[in-house]
Amino acid sequence: MYVIEDILIRYHRMRGDKTLWLAGADHAGFETQFVFEKKLQSEGKSRFDFDNDTLYKMIWDFVANNRPVMEAQLRKLGFSLDWTRKKFTLDKDVIEIVYETFEKLYKKGLVYRAKRLVNYCTFDGTSFSDLEVIYEEKKNSLYYMKYGPLVVATTRPETKFGDTAVAVHPDDKRYKKYVGQEIEIETVLGKRKIKVVSDKAVDPEFGTGVVKITPAHDFNDFEIAQRHNLEMVQVINYDGKMNKKAGKFKGMYVRQARKAIVEEMQKKGLMEKIDENYTHRIGVCYKCKNPIEPLPLEQWFVKTKQLSKPAIEAVKKGAIKIVPKSFESHYLQFLENIKDWNISRQIVWGIRIPAWLCKDCNSWTISAKTPPEKCSSCQSTKIEQDKDTFDTWFSSGQWPYATLKTTKPGDFETFYPTSVMETGYDILPWWVARMAMLGLFIDPTKVPFKTILLHGLVKDPLGKKMSKSKGNAVNPIEIIEKYGADAVRFALVYGTALGNDQSLFYPKLQAMRNFTNKLWNMGRFIEMSHDKNIEIKIKNLDEINAEDENDKKIVKETQNLVSRVSTSLEKYGFNEAAQEIYEFTWHVFADKYIEEVKSRINENSFNVLLSCYLTILKLLHPFMPFVTEEIFRTLWGRQDIMVSSWPKLVKS
Repeated sequence: MYVIEDILIRYHRMRGDKTLWLAGADHAGFETQFVFEKKLQSEGKSRFDFDNDTLYKMIWDFVANNRPVMEAQLRKLGFSLDWTRKKFTLDKDVIEIVYETFEKLYKKGLVYRAKRLVNYCTFDGTSFSDLEVIYEEKKNSLYYMKYGPLVVATTRPETKFGDTAVAVHPDDKRYKKYVGQEIEIETVLGKRKIKVVSDKAVDPEFGTGVVKITPAHDFNDFEIAQRHNLEMVQVINYDGKMNKKAGKFKGMYVRQARKAIVEEMQKKGLMEKIDENYTHRIGVCYKCKNPIEPLPLEQWFVKTKQLSKPAIEAVKKGAIKIVPKSFESHYLQFLENIKDWNISRQIVWGIRIPAWLCKDCNSWTISAKTPPEKCSSCQSTKIEQDKDTFDTWFSSGQWPYATLKTTKPGDFETFYPTSVMETGYDILPWWVARMAMLGLFIDPTKVPFKTILLHGLVKDPLGKKMSKSKGNAVNPIEIIEKYGADAVRFALVYGTALGNDQSLFYPKLQAMRNFTNKLWNMGRFIEMSHDKNIEIKIKNLDEINAEDENDKKIVKETQNLVSRVSTSLEKYGFNEAAQEIYEFTWHVFADKYIEEVKSRINENSFNVLLSCYLTILKLLHPFMPFVTEEIFRTLWGRQDIMVSSWPKLVKS
C-alpha cells in the first residue's frame, strides 16, 4: 500500500511542489529477534548459546542481508523514494536523537523506573506494552475453592500461594461480617491466615462474589492491592515455572502446576466444584500466541497522560487532520484512556537504554551523550548499564524529527512539520499517536505532521489476513511478474475506498493488466496514425484550436477529467480518481472518440488526439508510472514524464 504514498509524491512533484519522500527502515526489535530465533531453532541452536554482543552482531548481519530484499520490492513497484537520504533506526545519529529525547523526558519527570506488573511473555522472554497484547476468548475451567468459611471462584488456582487477601464488594451483604477480619485458609502446603477486604472493583455477580487477590499476577488485583496496602508475593518466575514459594510444585510450568494443585485440593476436600465450560478473555503474545503472564518487573515507564494532552488537542483543534475522519474517534479514545507506557524490552536487538545503575547507592544515572564514568548521586565508579533495550515504538515514535534532523542540511527546517503521515489504520495507536505525543513534546509549537492518512489492510482472496504461518501470504514480486507493477498498483487503489480493507482479488488484477495493455495499444495506434507530413503540435488543452465538433467535445471532456481527478487527489480520493480515469480512458476516449476519429485524421485532429492522450497519461502517471513513462517517451521523445507539469486546470 506504499502505492498511496507514491501517488501523492508523484502528483505533488508534477504540481511543482517541493517534495520529499524519505526512505527508511525500522529495526523492528522484537519481531526481528523473533524471526532470527526461529532461524536459530531450525539450525538446532538457541539465543542462549551466545553472549549478547555476539547475538547482536549475528542479527545485524541477518538484517543487513535481508534489507535489500524489501528495497528491491519497493523499487520493483516503482516507488520513487529519495534513496540518497535513506535512514535506519539503528543509525548512530538517529540513536543520539533517541537518547536525547529519553534524557529530556527523564529530566522533565516524564520517565520513571518502577517495579510494577508488566505483560510478560515467558516464551519470548520479554515484557510488552498493553497494545502488544491480543485478547482471545478461551474456554477454561472456573474453580470454586474453599478458603476457610468462604468459597472463591478463580481460573488460576496455581497462583494461590501468592494470595495476600480475598475481596468482596462493599455492598455485598452476604460477607459484611468478614470484611476487615482475618480468616484461616488451607493452601495444601499448610494453614495460614489471610485478610478480607472490600473493594468496588469486585463483581458480586462473578462466581460466589468472593475473589482471591494475587497482586503479583493479576492487573486488577495489583490495583486493589495498591488501594489496600497489600503485600506482593511472586510465585511464577520469568521462565514460566513456579518458584520456591509454591513448595513441592516448584519447577513446574503453570499448566502442569494447575493440574497438580487441583488434584491435591480435590483429595483434601478443598475444591467445592469446577465449572468446565467457563468462557473468558485471556491475553496472549501477539507474536507467539502463548498466554501472557502478568509479572512484577522493574522497568522504565513513560508518563503518558501529560504527553497525550497536546496530541489530543492537536486533532480536536484541527492542527492534525485524520483521513478518513471516522478514525478520529479511535485516535482520541486511545489517547484519552492511555496508561503509562512500559518502554523496557528484555531483548538484545534494539537501542540499549542509556541508564547506568550504581552498585553502591542503587541510583540511576542517565546520559544521552557519552557513557558516564561515575554515579551522578554518590560519585561511585561502580556503575553498570541497563541490559534492556527500548521498545521499538519509542524510537520509531520519533521518526519525523529524528530522520529530518540527521539527513541533509536544511531538511528539518524545510520539511518539518511534514505534510502527510500515511500508514495502515491498524498501527494508528501503536505508532501514529505516539509520534504525535513525542513530536509535540520535542517542539510544542509544531505538529509532526498535518494530516494522518490511513489505508486499509490487504487480505487474501478469501478475505483473511495474510500470514506466513497460515501459508496465505503473497510474494509481491511474483504478482508483479505475472500482472505487471502498473496493474498491481492500480488494482490496489481502484474500487476500494480509503481506510477500507480489500482482498487481493485476481480477476481485478487481470482487469487492470488488460487496462495497461489497452493504454499501450492506444499509444501504438496513435504512433501508427502519424503521417510524416503532419507536424506534431502538442499543446495544453486550453491552447488547442479544435476544428471538428467531436474534437472540441473531447477536449472539453478531457478538461473536465483533469478537474475531477485533481479535486479527488486533493481530498485523498484515490479510488475516485482512479475510477474517473479508467472509465473515461476506456469507455469515452478509446471506445468512442478513437473509433470516431479513425476515419478523419488530419493535422488538426491528430494533434487533438495526441494532446488529449498525453494529458490522460499525465493523470495516470502517479498511479501507473512505468507504462505511462514508456509511452510518453515513445510518442514525444521525452525521457521522464515527471519533468512535465500536471495538466493545467481550465476554469469552465
